[in-house]
Amino acid sequence: MCCSGFSTVAAPIEKGTALDFDEDTDQHYVEVPVDAIQQFVQIYGIVKDNYVDVKPDDVLFQQAIKGLVSGLDRYSRYLSPEDYKQLLQYTEGDLASVDFALGFDTHTRQWQIRDLKDGSDSYKLGLRNGQSVVKIDEQNIQSLNHDQVHGLLYGAIGSTLQLQTSLMTTAQTLVRNKKIEADIQPVLLHNQVLVLKVKVFQQDTANEIKRFLEEYDVTRLKAVFLDLRNNPGGLLSAAVETADLFLNQGIIVSTKSRSEGNQQFQALPSSEFQKVKLGVLINHRSASAAEVFTAAMKEHQRAWVVGEKSYGKGVVQKLFPLPDGAALQMTVSHYYTPNGSMIEGKGIQPDMLYPLPNEMRDETYLDNVAEMLLKQK
Repeated sequence: MCCSGFSTVAAPIEKGTALDFDEDTDQHYVEVPVDAIQQFVQIYGIVKDNYVDVKPDDVLFQQAIKGLVSGLDRYSRYLSPEDYKQLLQYTEGDLASVDFALGFDTHTRQWQIRDLKDGSDSYKLGLRNGQSVVKIDEQNIQSLNHDQVHGLLYGAIGSTLQLQTSLMTTAQTLVRNKKIEADIQPVLLHNQVLVLKVKVFQQDTANEIKRFLEEYDVTRLKAVFLDLRNNPGGLLSAAVETADLFLNQGIIVSTKSRSEGNQQFQALPSSEFQKVKLGVLINHRSASAAEVFTAAMKEHQRAWVVGEKSYGKGVVQKLFPLPDGAALQMTVSHYYTPNGSMIEGKGIQPDMLYPLPNEMRDETYLDNVAEMLLKQK
């Protein structure tokens, strides 16, 4: 498959090679309307002279930079030197959670913080063991089951979530910084349907899936289900390689960019797993590379997709280091499905809408979707 020229760094950003700023390029000499600069200086002076509290110049300028970048879309952001250094320490495609657990208290009927250690990042933000949590990323969690709540905590390492401890308090931003094991989990159901839980697309994901298909002998399986629920994405190259296992031709995904150029990722001819009956299970937190894979399977009519509409993250981001040690994390490209549809802001609609009912055990849910898959022609 054609994957050259596209690399990734620390999840959740899927990006090309970061550009350095040097004096030989004209990329940071951009014509800016003089009137706009004059208006900014005027507003800056008003804020500096009249705001109720004194704000240092560096604080005001950093705030202006953050507003400029974060206002572009929901993913672009300014990284302070400390944030940038931390981001570079993360490993590609890793899955993470926050530095505490949530447990359901049957007396208060609330989800409460547990296993939070003194001195941890969340502790320094003021969180404490026994504190109730009512919302994660603006979603009320009181009526959710264990798997659903912990699915909200999981995400690409270095990504953030919004946590609210009461309806009267402001949500706090937490970084998912505790790496968790993201090995593919195989479950062979009684009806000879193999379910492979893929938590995140990593460098060896395609090889691991191939190994399980050979280990369980695909000729004896009635179907294979890839469970991509809560999968935040990971490496684009891994999603392309996994799609290539089940396709023998056609476009897997394409990217379009004003500054990076356009690219297409094609499947190579193969017949190894072409006869495997395939299903894909997604939910509203299946994102990015998981959506790339799902769209390719659905639009090539290679797999039956069930669950919920996916998240709708279809952007390629790039890191632009700055001279002071800070950086910009900015969207430079969009993903497009084989049929040319944009993923960003739209997501992937399943062939059948079937969300996990709150009262249903996950094992029962998997049995149900597996039986549905077997009935598909």
